[in-house]
Amino acid sequence: MFLAWKEIKYNKLRYALITGVLVLVSYLVFFLSGLANGLEQLNREAVDKWNADGIILTEESDVNLPRSTLNSDDFSGEGADAYAVLGQFNAIASADDLKSNVSIFGIREDEFLMPEVIEGEPFTAEGEVIADDTLKEEGFAIGDELEMSGSDRTVTITGFTDNARFNAAPVLYTDLQTLQQVRFGEAAAFNEGEVNGVVVRDETIATVPVGDELQMVETSTFIENLPGYTEQNLTLTFMIYFLFIISAVILAIFLYVLTIQKIGMFGVMKAQGISSKYLAHSVVAQTFVLAIAGVVVGFLLAVVTGFFLPAAVPVAFDYFLMLVYGLVLIAVSIVGALISVRTIVNIDPLKAIGG
Repeated sequence: MFLAWKEIKYNKLRYALITGVLVLVSYLVFFLSGLANGLEQLNREAVDKWNADGIILTEESDVNLPRSTLNSDDFSGEGADAYAVLGQFNAIASADDLKSNVSIFGIREDEFLMPEVIEGEPFTAEGEVIADDTLKEEGFAIGDELEMSGSDRTVTITGFTDNARFNAAPVLYTDLQTLQQVRFGEAAAFNEGEVNGVVVRDETIATVPVGDELQMVETSTFIENLPGYTEQNLTLTFMIYFLFIISAVILAIFLYVLTIQKIGMFGVMKAQGISSKYLAHSVVAQTFVLAIAGVVVGFLLAVVTGFFLPAAVPVAFDYFLMLVYGLVLIAVSIVGALISVRTIVNIDPLKAIGG
């Protein structure tokens, strides 16, 4: 470590450039991980808010909530610790010049899907809704009367809740009757009792009996089948993995070039009796110090950047995952240095000093 640190101090510019590359790579890895986590939460917030173990859907729905249609009486609740019916419909809500894509959840007030209100009051009558607070950030307010696309029915915001987005759309919670009126208009009476699913709380959902045309889907499986959810996460995850490889290759090239430039010096040191093992340890120690510095600075830059991003950018940092990625970056950097170690081990002192 002594030799490694002395050389870093002597060649500050060279090693600053290497550290700079590691800072940029680690910064991009951490930022992408925050973006992936933020987009993931953007799609699943409302589902996590259920705190449920599974959801009952029709078999023909292909684990897609809007495609599932059943009657609220199709599941009796037998064998389940708790259950709540859920209707869901997508629409565009507008008030004056404001517009937003929303997901409407039709629920019952006395069941566990009823959200906690952080501002205002819960809905108590038909035509009233509780809105996700991201709509407040867009300019909507309590008392606003919302016109719903494709419907003559209007609804009024009575309160706001937090962490309630479904498939990236803010959720409006209302009663089942209001949902049916928005969805079917004058034909709502003919679709009374129609819902899209039944959310179940029971640690042993596999033993909960459901009808022949229904299926019990675990919450994790339901989330994975949300449109675009898995594809989006895989894309960003593969980008992060490729950055690990790029980091190892770039560092390997830098260190190899530096090693080639110092072959004569290494030859002299080996001729003086300094072992290849000591020199190899020096290179690995250099790489470790540079990787630590690059990862720490990249981490700090990513976190600071997150504070200044607008709310429209869905970045949410998972610090444990960032720690794992940081350790992986350090590990692949050391792997990249092994090429230089092999070169040092193969140096012939006599040839290196021109003998």
